[in-house]
Amino acid sequence: MSAGRKILIVGPSWVGDMVMAQSLYKRLRRQDPDAELHVLAPGWSRPVLERMPEISRTIEQPLGHGEFGFFARRRLGRALRAEKYSQAIVLPRSFKSALVPLFAAIPLRTGFRGEMRYGVLNDIRAFDEARLNQTVKRFVALGARPGDSEIPEIDPPRLETTPEQRLGTLERFQLDATEDGVAFMPGAEYGPAKRWPIGYFADLAVRLNRVGIAVRILGSGKERKFGNTIAKATEGSLTRNFCGETSLAEVADLLSASKAAVTNDSGLMHMAAAVGTQVIALYGSSSPGFTPPLTETKRVFYLDIECSPCFQRECPLNHFRCMREISVDSVCSAVVTALGGTRAGATHG
Repeated sequence: MSAGRKILIVGPSWVGDMVMAQSLYKRLRRQDPDAELHVLAPGWSRPVLERMPEISRTIEQPLGHGEFGFFARRRLGRALRAEKYSQAIVLPRSFKSALVPLFAAIPLRTGFRGEMRYGVLNDIRAFDEARLNQTVKRFVALGARPGDSEIPEIDPPRLETTPEQRLGTLERFQLDATEDGVAFMPGAEYGPAKRWPIGYFADLAVRLNRVGIAVRILGSGKERKFGNTIAKATEGSLTRNFCGETSLAEVADLLSASKAAVTNDSGLMHMAAAVGTQVIALYGSSSPGFTPPLTETKRVFYLDIECSPCFQRECPLNHFRCMREISVDSVCSAVVTALGGTRAGATHG
């Protein structure tokens, strides 16, 4: 790779994928430390990308998830011709995601074989599902030079959070920087089959509050109802529901200030891993082999029963055993261990 190339990356549309894509950016910068990386991504992702030092510029995708918007993509692509990109790397596998690089007249347009993208991409990589058995591997593989089939050791995502940023966010939400706080992420945008029962989260919050551990519930506005259910069960000030009240940058700060995070397989789980929080991850319909939290400080709960992973939005068998049989006792024990193991009275309901 020649020094100082300018590369456009068409980013993914999900929070977790956007975080995992940082491993690709790290590979590109290792190969060319002077490379200038621009990411075309949804507007909501800007606070996440701003915490990635590898990125030089974020370009807002003017269309919502699923919108085709041919003429909008053509206008944007033509406007980007002045950037004179050397290469585009298209992470999504859809036809429409490759249009902006085409209209931007980028000479090398790289991506996996997907929805009839011949002629739109001109550096089409074979998609080997067995070899590329994790999302992060698929992203990193697209950073390879043509002909290089080896997947390097994955450099995990690491979102920047400075002490000043953390303190500023804690002060903004009137949180004590010295308290033992645990983050809860009870949502999962994909569907209910990925969510540990909300009553279990509520039971866990009650137990943790009982021994003086604060709970901070994080998520989108759509998940505020989950946070309200948990907070109502605790009937105290040690549980706070921040769902819908924070930017993603503030979520990163709150996670980095938390001792541990109890989370479904979700975008915020990947953010927790990327800021160094101890992750306690709960898997049901999805697989920790495919989208694991990319951190060494983790405890993964996955029962691997006969019908999982099914990758369905709702339990197709209506028993939801894969999540229901992950006990509150076992998760609470994992939280206490993450906090140093000295919280007698929390591990039993």
